[in-house]
Amino acid sequence: MEYPISITPHAERTVTDTKSIPFGKVPTEHMFVAEYRDGKWQNARITPFHDLTLSPLALCLHYGQTVFEGMKAFMMEDGRINIFRMEKHYDRFSKSLDRMCMPRVPQSLFTEAMHQLVQLDSKWVPEEADGSLYLRPFMIATEDRIGVKIADEYLFMIVASPAYQYYANPLKIKVETHFSRAADGGTGMAKCGGNYGGAFFPTQMAKEEGYDQVLWTDSKTHEFIEESGTMNAMFYIDGTLITPALSGSILDGVTRNSLLALAREQGMKVEERPLAVKELKDALEAGKRVEAFGAGTAAVIAPIASIAVDGKAYDCYVGEDATMFTLKKELYDIRTGIAPDTHKWNYVL
Repeated sequence: MEYPISITPHAERTVTDTKSIPFGKVPTEHMFVAEYRDGKWQNARITPFHDLTLSPLALCLHYGQTVFEGMKAFMMEDGRINIFRMEKHYDRFSKSLDRMCMPRVPQSLFTEAMHQLVQLDSKWVPEEADGSLYLRPFMIATEDRIGVKIADEYLFMIVASPAYQYYANPLKIKVETHFSRAADGGTGMAKCGGNYGGAFFPTQMAKEEGYDQVLWTDSKTHEFIEESGTMNAMFYIDGTLITPALSGSILDGVTRNSLLALAREQGMKVEERPLAVKELKDALEAGKRVEAFGAGTAAVIAPIASIAVDGKAYDCYVGEDATMFTLKKELYDIRTGIAPDTHKWNYVL
């Protein structure tokens, strides 16, 4: 089925210094909007960026039917623009929508909307090596009715903003053994708004204690590592790249998936398995070279300088020759066309 997209042009880029813009603060000139009503998608359009008008009864404001993705577009070496791993992001977005009882966006509409929006606002894609255009597709329930029910009306939207390094310095984190991010059978594997709102309080407490983020543990025993802040957690110990296996409480990270593929191609030993806090603590206490980092679209790779377990901080390796930086460079080279895209990850405009 065809989904024609109407486009209302706007003045060209008005901001010239994108690097001074805080992450997610200044949008590009345009946004994409489509409406779901009467069981079908309609009125797909790209318009100048503007505020929304919602009824105070809109179900998204009361019962949490909100889902989003985080994607990036990159300036390539030859001047073309690459939207990285479009299909993988679409697949994850669709699974999140399924979990939240929200209608899927047809893949053809998702792809064409992303293509047209990025092409229209292409002058916002930073040319600097550490820059990208952050893309936020999201859906909200808009039916105006107070009552606990699955909504019948939705908005699917895409907005964009220039982005640079998410974390300026290596992180200090603490292992969280009281609060939980997600539980088996819950929505941990979905990118829905409630997962992030529920994480604010323990994260704020950690920041008040002098940490940058928390290292989440499983909700049943708090003995096994799950995620780091809003990122997948990865560790390089004794020549092995270790990350918790995917589960109902761990997000299927696109950056995580990409790094694991690259590591295996390099012949690196990779283990997707439960990682006990005790195992990590023992390695740190034994003086082993432990690389710890978060992996996510916004941060790409966020080095972890220290991990606090039961109040005691242990240093992790963040030297320039760290394996995590080798993986980051290889990922960067593929995204920007320096290295061949043998995985067909790039969607080049």
